[in-house]
Amino acid sequence: MNAPVSEFRRAALTAQVDRVVNSTPVLDIHTHLYDPLLGDLLLWGIDELLIYHYLVAEGFRHLDLPCENFWILSKQRQAEILWNTLFIEHSPLSEACRGVLTTLHRLGLDVKQRDLPALREWFRQWNAETYVTHCLELANVRAVYMTNSPFDDIERPIWQKGFLRDDRFIAALRVDPLLTDWTRAAQRLLAWGYDVGEGFSPATLSEVRRFLADWTQRLESRYLMISLPPDFSCEPDSDCTRLIQGAVLPHCRDFGQPFALMLGVRRAVNPDLRLAGDGVGHSNLDTIAHLCAAHPQNKFLVTVLARENQHELCVLARKFRNLHPFGCWWFLNIPHLIDELTRIRLELLGVSFTAQHSDARVLDQILYKWDHTRRALARVLVEKYSDLAATGWEPTAAEIERDVRDLLGGSFERFLKT
Repeated sequence: MNAPVSEFRRAALTAQVDRVVNSTPVLDIHTHLYDPLLGDLLLWGIDELLIYHYLVAEGFRHLDLPCENFWILSKQRQAEILWNTLFIEHSPLSEACRGVLTTLHRLGLDVKQRDLPALREWFRQWNAETYVTHCLELANVRAVYMTNSPFDDIERPIWQKGFLRDDRFIAALRVDPLLTDWTRAAQRLLAWGYDVGEGFSPATLSEVRRFLADWTQRLESRYLMISLPPDFSCEPDSDCTRLIQGAVLPHCRDFGQPFALMLGVRRAVNPDLRLAGDGVGHSNLDTIAHLCAAHPQNKFLVTVLARENQHELCVLARKFRNLHPFGCWWFLNIPHLIDELTRIRLELLGVSFTAQHSDARVLDQILYKWDHTRRALARVLVEKYSDLAATGWEPTAAEIERDVRDLLGGSFERFLKT
C-alpha cells in the first residue's frame, strides 16, 4: 500500500507547483482579442468588462427592463445598470462577476469603494497599445491567438490594406459562414473574385481552396477554425461535408495546419439577449471519430461546450493522436469544472492536451481567466504529484516545469509541428 505524503512534503510540493504554474508564460491559443492596430475591434476597459455577454445574461435574471430598451442605451449606461444590479444590489458571487473584481484587483484598484466613476477615471489614463503590454505582462501571457474572419466587414478591409503586425497577436482563420451558410458565402466569394458555382464541382472547390490559401497567407494564420452546433455531422450530401472534404481538409494538409472545431453552441436560444442568448447542447462526437480515422494526415483541435461530452472526447484523443483537446470553453470556464476537466484529462491523457484558453473577448479578462485557471491547475497538479510521490516517484523541479509548459501551450506547439 502506498504511503501518504507527509504534511511537510505536501507543503513543499504545493509551494513549488504554485511557483512554477504562476511563473510559466502562457500561450493563449484561442481568444477574441485583436492586435491593437486593428483599432476599435480590440475591446478593453471597465465598461467593456461590465457589458460582457456573461454579465448581460446574468443581469437580466434580475432586471424588469425590456431587452429592447436596454440595447438602445449607450454602453456607459448599460454598464451602470449592470454594475448596480450585479455588484451593488446583489453580491457578485458568480464567476463572471468575480472575474471583474479579480481583474480590478490585479490592476491594483480598490474595489471596496464600489466607485464606478473612479474606476472609469483610472482607465482613461491608458492608450490601447500601452495597456496591451501592461495586461499581457501582468497576466504572464507571452502571446495570444486571435479569431480572424474575412467575412467580417469591419475586419476584412483592414487586413486587405495591411498594417504593421504585433507579433504577440497570432492569427487564426475563422470560416463559419463558409461552412454553415454556403449559399450566402458563395455570393460573397463571387463578389470578391472567386469563380465559384452553385454546386461543388472540382473547379468550385479549387476556388474555395484558393480563397482559404489567400487569407491564410494574408493573415499568416496558424490554424483554421469553426464553431458548430451540437447536431453537426458529416452527412455525405450536406454542403458542410462537401466543403470540409473537398476544400478545408486538403487546404489544411497543404499548409500543415490543424482544423479547429468548437462544438456544442446552440445559437440564439433567446435572441432578445443577442450575443448573450446562445446556449449549449450535447454533441455527437462520432463525427470527430470519423474525421480523425478517415483523415489521419489531418490534425484536429477540438473543444466541446457540453460537460457531458468531455470524457468521450478524452477517450477519442487516446485513440487518435491527430486529435488535440483544448480548453474549458465558455460555460465550462468556472473553477469547479476547470478542476474536474483537468483531472479527467490528466488521468486519461497525461499532459498531451492544452489545459485552457481564455476565450477572452475583452483584453482585461486575460487577468482573471488565467489567474483563476492557474489556481485550479496548481491544486490538481499538487494532488497528482502527491499520488506519484506516494509510490516513491518524486517529480523533480525540471519535470514539473516541463509539464506545466506543456499544459500552458507547449503541447499545442508540438502538435502544430507534428
